[in-house]
Amino acid sequence: MTPDPQAARPAIAFGDVSLRFIAPDGTATVTLRHFSMDVARGEFVAIVGPTGCGKSTTLNLITGLLTPTLGTVQVMGRPVDGIDPRIGFVFQADAVFPWRNVLENVAAGPLFRGVPHRQAHEQATRWIADVGLAGFAQHYPHQLSGGMRKRVALAQTFINSPEILLMDEPFSALDMQTRTLMQDELLKLWTGTGGSVVFVTHDIEEAIALADRVFVLSARPATLKRVYAVDLPRPRRMAEVRYAPQFIELSKSIWADLREEVVIH
Repeated sequence: MTPDPQAARPAIAFGDVSLRFIAPDGTATVTLRHFSMDVARGEFVAIVGPTGCGKSTTLNLITGLLTPTLGTVQVMGRPVDGIDPRIGFVFQADAVFPWRNVLENVAAGPLFRGVPHRQAHEQATRWIADVGLAGFAQHYPHQLSGGMRKRVALAQTFINSPEILLMDEPFSALDMQTRTLMQDELLKLWTGTGGSVVFVTHDIEEAIALADRVFVLSARPATLKRVYAVDLPRPRRMAEVRYAPQFIELSKSIWADLREEVVIH
């Protein structure tokens, strides 16, 4: 059997990317400068950096919502060209339909792709159970807590079997206890999918606890300052992994990198 050359390529590849915005008054703002990053297939990476440095911009380049001024962005070995159906996205704000109940929210993706109604509802019912909301299929978003709505959002995303999952500070609005539970839930759902994850966060501990590698960005215009490999065994539980000596050392090192950027700028 001839190996697929595409399969050996990274899921995501930034090649010396720079991005410049031109304001209506003609002022130019450089957001990214000579930024390079590879994400392997099945890898979980986290991106941290100072506020406003362009972390979320990297996600918009992957989805094709933005186009680099210089350099290249590739997904699965091919240049980004519009929205890729293999990519799932989880935002900070809940992207649920308030007029639909949980079942209809989770089934929306399969229905949009042409899956028959009964089959889509069966898939949605399984995913609702998988995220711990088995008794809430007929509830509407306003009847759910923030953590429960985030579980709906995860089910909405994973039901589509994304090969790449982009997450933009998805748990930042949650309280600490709920946030820890959602981090564990994310790792449980991601494990065994073979999908790649790019997770943007301000929280260093969250980045280390979730990721295989942590990418540290400089202040704007952002470039890649350092990459840290997270040598912590999986499966991980958030309440336990943060007390490991390697975790504490990584946290100190990453914070030292970020503190330099905050102090300088």
